[in-house]
Amino acid sequence: MPGRSLALLVALALVVTGCASGVPPVASGSASGLAASPSAPPSIVATASPGADRLDLGAGVRIGVSIEWATDTPATVTARLGRTPAAWVGFVAFPFGPADRGNLAAFLDAVAAGHGTALLTLEPNAGLAAVDDAAIAELVSTLRGANDRGIAVLVRFAHEMNGSWYAWGQQPAAYVDAFRRVSAAVHAGTTRSAMLWAPNDGGGYPFPGSPHEAKPGTPDFQALDTNHDGRLSMADDPYAPYYPGDAAVDWVGMSLYHWGDHWPWGKNVVPEAGKFAAKLHGTYDGAAGDERSVPDFYATYAAGHGKPMAIPETAAFYRPAATDGAGELRIKQAWWREVFSPATLAEFPRIRLIDWFEQRKFETEVSDVVDWRVDASPTLTAAFLADLPPGFTWGGH
Repeated sequence: MPGRSLALLVALALVVTGCASGVPPVASGSASGLAASPSAPPSIVATASPGADRLDLGAGVRIGVSIEWATDTPATVTARLGRTPAAWVGFVAFPFGPADRGNLAAFLDAVAAGHGTALLTLEPNAGLAAVDDAAIAELVSTLRGANDRGIAVLVRFAHEMNGSWYAWGQQPAAYVDAFRRVSAAVHAGTTRSAMLWAPNDGGGYPFPGSPHEAKPGTPDFQALDTNHDGRLSMADDPYAPYYPGDAAVDWVGMSLYHWGDHWPWGKNVVPEAGKFAAKLHGTYDGAAGDERSVPDFYATYAAGHGKPMAIPETAAFYRPAATDGAGELRIKQAWWREVFSPATLAEFPRIRLIDWFEQRKFETEVSDVVDWRVDASPTLTAAFLADLPPGFTWGGH
């Protein structure tokens, strides 16, 4: 999802961080100082060995949220849901600037207050070359301080790197090098922080038309041309060139949205039955037949590499101003019934955390406001809570 760094009002620093809102990917792609916590949630166990499950969340799948930090707080979201999310997603520019340091501290404060897990997304907006030893050392110091106070952190470094909409996108060699350096330092210097490798859903790869797409004739283009036919297309592997290796990766994940059944987006469309699972397996083709098979992400990286998995961002597209199409409850309920289902638990047992994109915001892809939230109304929230089967768990005490 395009840039969303933490942006917090100082007056709110003790209770909330700010996060500039962002959007799922565009064009042909598929859906862009700490308050004391005396102990981590008892269900979280930390280990110190690279490659192990450094954040074992225990039984069940944890439910997290990505909220609009500039206008919302964990307290208000918890009040609307009637439940405390187990994880909170935050975004911060990396390396840290003066404002970023305060915003990150306030974000961790908010997570600690609810005894949750922090999913910290690091955005190297100045490019991967800016990720130097000094920046990494400061990150590790910050994480160690959070860990020492009982805050478990899942570090999502330079997410959606297979997309073309970020400054770090489609640069496999530089990305892998930066991820490995960050990971080595995090593994050596922390005990309750884990590294999450999280590309975007590969449907629509290589996402042409965005500013950071790999250019023909460059080493990056050659590395991404995995079938060696001289061009980048959906016949190329959208994941493998970016994988940093098992020693560097603790968790794997994927941004996975329902934007509709084909591009261009904008219509309020009910998700097809089985779409969530098909996306994870790389078999979804869309109602218009405009996607071809991509690698089975779950089988390859979660099961195949023996990693726990997160869905750090998911939600279903609903545009309130649309005058036709399906209704909000029908669309969102169809999606959450797929995502949070007994079938998900059975078919994808390595999924340990799912974060809903809990925001209402203007999306440039459709030039209109889209409401992604499950707590947009009491009726919607009640339906969501009623549909949750056993096996999906909240946080708090």
